[in-house]
Amino acid sequence: MSDLRVEKVLATEHLDPLRAEWNALADTMRPRLPFVTWEWATAWWRHLRENRAAVGDSLCVRTVRNAEGELIAVAPLMVTERPRFGPLRVRKLHLFGADPNITEIRRMCCRPAWEDESCRALLEDLERERPAWDWLVLSGIADSAGAFLATPGLQRGRDVPDYVLPLPSSWSALRATLKHNIKESLRKCYNSLQRDGLSARLTVVSEPGQIEAGLQDFFRLHAARAGQAGTIPHQDVFRSRPARQFLVDVCQSFAQRGVSRLFLLEVGGKVVAARIGFAFGDELYLYYSGYDPEYARYSVMTTAVAEVMKWAIDNRFALVNLSTGNDVSKTRWGPREILFREAVLVPPRMRARLAHRAVAVAGVGSRAVWVASLALRLFGRRAG
Repeated sequence: MSDLRVEKVLATEHLDPLRAEWNALADTMRPRLPFVTWEWATAWWRHLRENRAAVGDSLCVRTVRNAEGELIAVAPLMVTERPRFGPLRVRKLHLFGADPNITEIRRMCCRPAWEDESCRALLEDLERERPAWDWLVLSGIADSAGAFLATPGLQRGRDVPDYVLPLPSSWSALRATLKHNIKESLRKCYNSLQRDGLSARLTVVSEPGQIEAGLQDFFRLHAARAGQAGTIPHQDVFRSRPARQFLVDVCQSFAQRGVSRLFLLEVGGKVVAARIGFAFGDELYLYYSGYDPEYARYSVMTTAVAEVMKWAIDNRFALVNLSTGNDVSKTRWGPREILFREAVLVPPRMRARLAHRAVAVAGVGSRAVWVASLALRLFGRRAG
């Protein structure tokens, strides 16, 4: 039996008093992630939770404290029901972040040395309420909690790779570590601009009063990048009004405590590329980006990343997090890969197994609801 105390938080107004403790906890984690903070969780719940007849989210947050009463973990959990009402609904218990990859890493906020024990205490608490959910997904589990992943009954889900790049003391030192292909790409980026009598200038927006205006450039360029044909597909994850409201809200909140950075690359006085960053201590997390397709021939997005790297080195950042996704735009910088694991628990009940299997096969949309409902209806007839 664990000495840890797990407590429920079932009302949004009870999240506010946790702010200072929650963010102090997030500051102990490595790498530093915006997705584990109080600001991210509360803004996500305000703007992105579902509250429709077809699908609804219910708050199921848990805090974990040690014997001294210190907060050592916060699990921003919710139960998603599809459909919202009726005997045929399926119920998934999981962390905030059911969005089109707006939340790149869905992870419990936890003091590093306590992650394995906190996961165990959390699972023990949640299993007492098995009738309230059909299956449980805990994501963003670090290797330090590897023993928890071996718990009998847990299934392994997908791994999410994150890429972090330690920074040396100078740009020349970093450039010396790069492979020939990225060195050549950088040379071409700057030379192509010079040949046309152009130059690039990086502007960094961080003041709360300027963030929202700067984000309008980001939204424009992010959508333009997503709409570009004949290149690697990119989704416009902020095309919906709630998604844009969420990003403005969370960036404004972060700006209040000096975290938000909006990097805007100008060419000829025009903003042609943008990338969002979050600065936590000496770590910089690089979030989504966008660029003007008319300037694609200059590879302005590569130039923007290089200029951000130079800025980070000049401002004494020790590490840049290039975010998730195993693609060449990240791996060519020679970063270190960190894997975040996922654990799935499906209780040994026929209803739960049918619901989980149906959604796993059909996906998460209306087809999944129909398949899961059909499976439960057939199960109900057999049981009757």
